[in-house]
Amino acid sequence: MTLVQILTLAAAAILLRLVDRWRWRNVALLAVSILAVYWLQPSMPIRNMDFWLPTLTIVLTAAAWTLTSRAEGPVWRGNILAAGVLAGSILLIGLTRFLSPTGLLTATRPPQIGHILLTVGIAGILTGGLAWMRTSRAWMAALLVILGLFLILKTPPLAEAASGLLRRGMGQDPTLAGAFDVRWLGFSYVAFRLIHTIRDRQSGRLPPVQLQEYATYVLFFPALPAGPIDRLERFVGDLRCPPRERVEDFLEGGRRFILGLAKKFILADSLALVALNPANALQVEKSGWMWVLVYAYALQIYLDFSGYTDIAIGLGRWLGIRLPENFNQPYLKPNLTQFWNNWHMSLTQWFRGYYFNPLTRSMRRGPRPWPVWTVILFGQTTTMLLIGLWHGVTWNFVLWGLWHGVGQFIQNRWSDLIRTRFAGRLTRPWVRSGLFWAGVLLTFHFVALGWVWFSMPDLAASSAVFARLFGLK
Repeated sequence: MTLVQILTLAAAAILLRLVDRWRWRNVALLAVSILAVYWLQPSMPIRNMDFWLPTLTIVLTAAAWTLTSRAEGPVWRGNILAAGVLAGSILLIGLTRFLSPTGLLTATRPPQIGHILLTVGIAGILTGGLAWMRTSRAWMAALLVILGLFLILKTPPLAEAASGLLRRGMGQDPTLAGAFDVRWLGFSYVAFRLIHTIRDRQSGRLPPVQLQEYATYVLFFPALPAGPIDRLERFVGDLRCPPRERVEDFLEGGRRFILGLAKKFILADSLALVALNPANALQVEKSGWMWVLVYAYALQIYLDFSGYTDIAIGLGRWLGIRLPENFNQPYLKPNLTQFWNNWHMSLTQWFRGYYFNPLTRSMRRGPRPWPVWTVILFGQTTTMLLIGLWHGVTWNFVLWGLWHGVGQFIQNRWSDLIRTRFAGRLTRPWVRSGLFWAGVLLTFHFVALGWVWFSMPDLAASSAVFARLFGLK
């Protein structure tokens, strides 16, 4: 997001908080979140994709609510207004094609209004039909659709093939397709929210919610582009209870908002000039300067990401929504386990709750349970591998995930060894302090080296950086 977009959304958050009638304030919050989905969507070389992808986000949200709602829960009559806001907002965005030849709330001019009406009608019929398909097979099919879309977007060859098909459908030259043509704003975080609700519905843990509440949770504009990943029941709890601490919310929200702006647009953007990237790496000939680039990137990615989180938390606080924390001084933690418990915490907790814990429980149960060390190794390695693939299905992200997964296993085994063999010596304050700061230093450098795979485009570029770092080139 640009600074202008962030400031505009901040103004919208303040105005929404000033609405006295809480019910209408929530309806307005949903409408603003829908408009933000279109407004924040970047331009793409494929015709009208900046309109159709946000529309598909809204359709997927409505379909997921229909699949996860309970027949004995929210009645359809109470959700007509929310359905009208969803459909009406899509049509309203489409009508802006008559106000501007280039696009008023979208990056380019919306498609023909007839195509939009047909799409909304078909989507409404199909979504309504899902009300009779709340079964395990339907939930599993929905999960496969979401994961399939995710796989296509994150795998460069599949993304390029999808771009070719879309170009052909739009009457454009398919030979110009590229792997980065399709940029779906916020889909990664939308997918996590949808999967969370579907899985909780399968297990019977999902509370009944209205369409308006569900759509606001999925599309909540402060957290749409970069998280954090909230839980539906916690979010809806805030949404249903009008906050009374307006002054405190404005002050604390303002503090986090300003802190986030400073982190992102002053510190992170300044560090980006000297941080590790393909262009800067090519210009470095000495090992010492390559380490400077790596350190700068480690700080930049933290300040950039945590800055966006602070902005989101600040905007949420102005709206009366207390979004979960996402960072807690991760570079000052003495081991990898604590680092990941304090870096992108909402993502770590999501994978722990929906993958790691169920996996390790199943491995320890049954007539022939796995040995503890194999459970830890397999669970941690595959969890971090999936987190790596969430960023992109490339060899660089595979190695980054394995780096952290195997690293956590080694750290876990080493920590157990130290506790059992040297427990008596660890009681001395100077020993504990020394081990703590040594752990902080070692963990930071381990993480910083892992960022090389994260920042470089391919294995050849990453290998060149490592060779320069250790004086091998």
